Amino acid sequence: MTTRRTFIAATIATAASLASSSGQTSGALAGGAAESEHKLGKTERGKHMQDQAEDPRITRARLSGPEQVTKNATVAELGPNGVMKVLVQGSNEWVCVPGDENRIGSPPMCMNPLGMQWMMDAMQGKPKPTNAAPGMIYMLCGATQRSNTDARDTTSPAIPIGPHWMITWPFDAQANGLPTTVRDRGAWVMFSGTPYSYLHVCGSPWEGNEYHVGDKAVWTMDYARP
Repeated sequence: MTTRRTFIAATIATAASLASSSGQTSGALAGGAAESEHKLGKTERGKHMQDQAEDPRITRARLSGPEQVTKNATVAELGPNGVMKVLVQGSNEWVCVPGDENRIGSPPMCMNPLGMQWMMDAMQGKPKPTNAAPGMIYMLCGATQRSNTDARDTTSPAIPIGPHWMITWPFDAQANGLPTTVRDRGAWVMFSGTPYSYLHVCGSPWEGNEYHVGDKAVWTMDYARP
């Protein structure tokens, strides 16, 4: 399994500042302090990286989206009340969460700011989402949830759903000719007709072969059921 990690190295004090605080100004002493600091810094950073590399929460969170997004994303645990605990600070606007494999409706996912706003609104039970533009959420590890029609359902049997991604915006299924039932391929509008309706697309946008000039198209077909 490929893991994707990014780490922020801790800043260490310089030998000059140590020498200044102790009243030592000898160049040789400063050089020795710098060497010791360097070795200690490498040891501590190595231990930090090893600890995070072994954390399954970080691995699971990063696998929830495409590497182009997750490799520089912040990784955080998301509590039921929307409180976040950062595990790894990232450098882009995305946030990936590991979820809880033992709880229905808590999948690993990666969200941009508007997708996160939509998710937070849903988790906090707001009457409707407050994002004023479409958001994006990846769930490429798949998910389980209670209902395809009611975002507040907490009692129905779990529905297994394969890898997918979401555009968190109220699509009108009928006007756009889109289905509203759970599928293992294609797309549908989930929670159709409610304030939390959104477009649900199965699979990964990075699946399939890239086109290169000169490639030959190979057409395939499926038989319909009688």
